[in-house]
Amino acid sequence: MPTYHYRCKNCGYDFTKEQSFNDEPITICPKCGQQQVRKIFSAVPIEFKGHGFYRTDGASSSSSSSTSSK
Repeated sequence: MPTYHYRCKNCGYDFTKEQSFNDEPITICPKCGQQQVRKIFSAVPIEFKGHGFYRTDGASSSSSSSTSSK
């Protein structure tokens, strides 16, 4: 289940809550009871793993790959 980050605009209470995708977002602060809670969005970290993500991974030098003498 995803975890969502919330913050109350009234009292500043900061909390996280596990919720299903079908659950309604929380709008009432559990600390002060005001309807001032907003979901906080943040950047998701991206990890590039494996080959092909860097300039040197897929490039082959012209002298090493296509010339062979027999």
